Amino acid sequence: MRDKMSLVAGALLFIGVLASMTLFTVDQRQFAVVFQLGEVKEVIDKPGLNFKWPMIQNVRFFDRRILTMDTPEPERFITAEKKNVLVDHFVKWRIIDPKLYYVSVAGDEARARIRLLQTVNSGLREEFGRRTVHDVVSGARDQIMEDMRSRADEDARKIGVQILDVRLKRVDLPLEVSESVYRRMEAERKRVANELRSEGGAIAEKIRADADRQREVIIAEAYRDAQQAKGAGDAKATSVYGEAYGQNPEFYSFYRSLEAYRQTFDSKNDLLVVDPSSEFFRFMKDSGGGSKN
Repeated sequence: MRDKMSLVAGALLFIGVLASMTLFTVDQRQFAVVFQLGEVKEVIDKPGLNFKWPMIQNVRFFDRRILTMDTPEPERFITAEKKNVLVDHFVKWRIIDPKLYYVSVAGDEARARIRLLQTVNSGLREEFGRRTVHDVVSGARDQIMEDMRSRADEDARKIGVQILDVRLKRVDLPLEVSESVYRRMEAERKRVANELRSEGGAIAEKIRADADRQREVIIAEAYRDAQQAKGAGDAKATSVYGEAYGQNPEFYSFYRSLEAYRQTFDSKNDLLVVDPSSEFFRFMKDSGGGSKN
């Protein structure tokens, strides 16, 4: 009985060892590359349980997830106007051809990262060398990132890698040149502000001169119209007076005398020294104006 149990245990142990040497599982986050005598025999990209020959085949796994390559320190580049800028960037990449990836960089992620970093740095140095500080800070930043992604991806596919994104996190001027650049920017802004103030002052003077001219014209036209209206009114009054005088000369003389009295004694402080027998008081002494005498 003991011999049978030992036999069964030995058989189970043998089966376990054999299974561990022949079976392996592939995770959905991995590629599995099966090697036979040092050569790539098969690439497995489907998750599940798989079989390999013991002793003559071995398996290596590669990450198939999106990986990030972030520079620990900003890199220094030179722009078209020979200005130094500090650029902080990162790269998103992933393995798409495990066989080519193994052949190119021996499946070593560190070597792949060095290769990609050299490619991206070289491309960025060339892109920044063709553009000004303004372009790399704001004007053509998106275009630089897209161009870099395209160029880096073209080179990365030679080692079985795809570049998904190249992103510039920050583009700064070095501290030693920041102050001088800010001073030039400040001087430039002041110059533009002074030009705008000067142009605004000239426009304001022009507007004021035009407004004064229009005011003079309006006043002159108003005075002209007033004089014309006054002349027409005087002519009408003279015509009315003439008609009234023609209908009743005595009443007209009486009315005109009353108007003269009203205008003469309009104020209590008025003082008039006149001979009482003068013609001015004719209707004061006689309501008929002496016509009946």
